Amino acid sequence: MLTGNSKTWSNSSWRHSVYGTLVVLLLALLVLYTISRLGFYLFNMSFFPEMTSARLLRIMRGGLRFDLAAVLYSNVLVVLLLIVPLNIRFRPGYQMLVKWIFIVVNGIMFAINTADFIYYRFTLRRTTLTVLDQFENEQNLGLLFGRFLIDYWYAVLFWLFLMVVLVFLGRSIRLEGLRVKSKWLLYGGGTGLMLLSIGLFVGGVRGGFANSTRPITISNAAAYATQPQDVHLVLNTPFALMRTARANVIRKVEYFATEEELNSVFNPVVVPRDSAVFRPMNVVVIILESFSKEFVGAFNRDGAIPNYQGYTPFLDSLISVSRSYRYSMANGRKSIDAMPSVLASIPSIEVPFVLSHYSNNPVNGMANLLQRKGYYTAFFHGAPNGSMGFDAFANTSGFQHYFGKDEYGNDDDFDGYWGIWDHKFLDYFADQMNSFPQPFMTSVFTTSSHHPYIIPEEMEGKFEEGPKPIYKTLRYADHALKLFFDKASKMPWFTNTLFVITADHASAEIMYEPYNTAWGYFAIPVFFYHSGWTDTGMRPEIIQQIDIMPTVLGYLNYDEPYLAFGRNVFDPQTRPFAFNYLNNAYQLFEGPYLLLFDGARTTGLYNYQEDKLLARNVLADSPTIAHDMERRLKAFIQHYNNRMVDNRLTVPR
Repeated sequence: MLTGNSKTWSNSSWRHSVYGTLVVLLLALLVLYTISRLGFYLFNMSFFPEMTSARLLRIMRGGLRFDLAAVLYSNVLVVLLLIVPLNIRFRPGYQMLVKWIFIVVNGIMFAINTADFIYYRFTLRRTTLTVLDQFENEQNLGLLFGRFLIDYWYAVLFWLFLMVVLVFLGRSIRLEGLRVKSKWLLYGGGTGLMLLSIGLFVGGVRGGFANSTRPITISNAAAYATQPQDVHLVLNTPFALMRTARANVIRKVEYFATEEELNSVFNPVVVPRDSAVFRPMNVVVIILESFSKEFVGAFNRDGAIPNYQGYTPFLDSLISVSRSYRYSMANGRKSIDAMPSVLASIPSIEVPFVLSHYSNNPVNGMANLLQRKGYYTAFFHGAPNGSMGFDAFANTSGFQHYFGKDEYGNDDDFDGYWGIWDHKFLDYFADQMNSFPQPFMTSVFTTSSHHPYIIPEEMEGKFEEGPKPIYKTLRYADHALKLFFDKASKMPWFTNTLFVITADHASAEIMYEPYNTAWGYFAIPVFFYHSGWTDTGMRPEIIQQIDIMPTVLGYLNYDEPYLAFGRNVFDPQTRPFAFNYLNNAYQLFEGPYLLLFDGARTTGLYNYQEDKLLARNVLADSPTIAHDMERRLKAFIQHYNNRMVDNRLTVPR
């Protein structure tokens, strides 16, 4: 028989029973995830323009499916502890244990979910498990975390509200009813109910009960997305983390049946065509942290943005005497995407190359290839050694020496967060190059133009403030670059040096609406400077980060075959294009068009040069253009995926 502290079967006893408690807890968690989704949207409204009530309702409805999976995944231990058919469930100590497991586990899940309210602005995607690898070598995570809590206190308050609710829910775990005295009912009936619960649990985490239903994954969110970026509203971060725990994103594809057909459309193997004599010029690649094209006046003087304000006077002057390009693109959204793209002509698809299963594949980086010609090679990054794994990739791609915060050797110049102040480290960079044997190939990655957007105390008041905190820091970083060129121009190696200036990725700080688009999220400067050039100016072409290596090697008349996914922009016989990945879609830029491809079919075609806000999908009007672009994009993807899996990222000598 069933007893419950002299209670009879009633609504009250049901609410305090095992299964009544479970239902209440799980439903309450679904409500909290829904509230969190609304919070995510409100914190990032600018990234979801023209939202309608019908569109938001569709997102919220679809999100419940992923919320249920996240709730069940993260609460599997709580569920098991409550449904196990043993009377120990009704002991106060046992219930206290379940209560704190419930509060702690879900508190962590909501902390992760809330943190993405802010981090999404930088990556434009839900955080996946690769973030652990990305930051595993950072030495100042505690300080950065503390600054995060201060600067984004409003997100912390949101999480604290959720924690208060969780504590209240935890107090409801009081199983006062349905104590079973009959062992047959306890083990027989309890086991039956447990198996039923497990069946419902499995259906919930799979997203359905049909035999054909496969466990839902991140890609299923697209079914509820009206716009590509909506998938990140449909998802929640705990689900994204758990579903990528064992993900093997890069898989071989077979869009083309034969290698000959594939290579006829796109071939990343570069075979020099002429026999021009190799010229051993120095090469210096400068990668600026978070320098969007939006900030650079030289790219925004066409009057398309009313009352435009730029923040890089020195960079503007340098671009005016350089070979620059109107449509210049990053190949990724993270700092760790930049090094393979810029220095080895390897883009990132979904997972950054350095975090993929194939990050140990040999690559033919620019440093490695130029070493064959007798170059001295060195990479500079003012952050603590090991930060972002840059030292590891520098070694993989062929740099002989790495100069970081340890080699700099003066912690008085450390900004306290990310690295040595730019004006100090760039000065050190110039001095070190003055001691290197020529020819040399070097690269420096700056750090100061990064959140929390601070500048050295001795320069406070020197730079004009702007509507966003980053603008003062940009002016400082631009000034640091000017000081570097002022010093370097007086050094003997300067006139024999080809400079490449680019950014690692576009900034999350967006002021002007045109840059809040699928092309604007990747718009960065990419240009080349040599003191002896007269043929300079802004070209109306497309360029991308992966074009840097083949362009430099082509300019030097490098005479050995190598692999590059980009093109030599100085060669008029190459086809201009740019590639990147956003909202679970491949993006290809050719001429005035942007093509969106989900891996199976083309979903959009936009004239991004005229329709800057991407308001009109012209796919139905231009099927031939879309077909040709899709064909070239498929060839690019097939070469990338298959060569990655087969470990064919180099060309044998």
